[in-house]
Amino acid sequence: MSLPANVRGQIEVFSGSAHPRLAEGIAHRLGLRLGPLTASRFPDGEIYVRVDTSVRGKDVYVVQPTCPPVSENFTELLIILDALYRASASRITAVIPYYGYARQDKKTAGREPITARMIADMLTTGGADRVLTIDLHSPQIQGFFDIPVDHLSAVNVLSERMAGWDLESSVIVAPDAGRVNMATEYANLLGLPVVIIHKRRTGPEKTEVAYVVGDVRGSRPIIIDDMVTTGATIDRSVQALLADGAEPEIRIAVTHPVLVGTVLEHLANPAITEVLVTDTIPVGTEKLTGKMHVVSIAPLIADAIARIHADSSVSELFARAA
Repeated sequence: MSLPANVRGQIEVFSGSAHPRLAEGIAHRLGLRLGPLTASRFPDGEIYVRVDTSVRGKDVYVVQPTCPPVSENFTELLIILDALYRASASRITAVIPYYGYARQDKKTAGREPITARMIADMLTTGGADRVLTIDLHSPQIQGFFDIPVDHLSAVNVLSERMAGWDLESSVIVAPDAGRVNMATEYANLLGLPVVIIHKRRTGPEKTEVAYVVGDVRGSRPIIIDDMVTTGATIDRSVQALLADGAEPEIRIAVTHPVLVGTVLEHLANPAITEVLVTDTIPVGTEKLTGKMHVVSIAPLIADAIARIHADSSVSELFARAA
């Protein structure tokens, strides 16, 4: 959705260091160029930021997923927000396609932090008037903010690409109970049944699959998730599905390709035939394999920005499939 020429001067889109390619795609979709911004490091590693254009009275959007290195990218985002606030921007929206620290949304044991809430507080204090994000790991994080949050979904974007697959004998697989709602959205859009994998977590990075809920014998599963990090959950899910009689033609559809640790080893499993992700996080060429395909989320974010600026409804973009 390109902006009308008469309003383009009212908006500025800036990019942090985390994902300038995505920010450029968003700006191009809006008919804009990225706002000039200097981001560098002092010799001791401290982050320096300067906004190189006037933003006084403007509607400003900062694109910065908090992907690895998570803490450094988040700190840079806070500093950019502060620079824009002190430069008298009219409204500042933090566009965080991938929201880091979202796993820590509650206390599961004594003396643990609720880091997702702390991050929300820091963004608000840092100068954000609004947050735009995609497929939060825990949707309840929206309630941690005292400012508006537009929570978009990549389900429609990925489903459009998946609709071109041969879906005969396919089933949508939720890798844990927390992804059942997302799996149902995919299933409704694609007209497929849903299977759930019951997963028990044994540590921060360790999970154990207990059993598969649903019939997968002879099926070609499509495992969906909001993120793939080390690939351990996918690996255990694949093993459980094959053990229950699924065909070794398993496809993966994930919003956020965090892709760290042993993930490439797990995704190299010959039973996995295709991996579909979005570009909420940059995927380096060293991680792109023949079976991995990236779908751009830039048009979705750009359309949301255009609607936010016009004070029109964003609900059509993040409405969940019924």
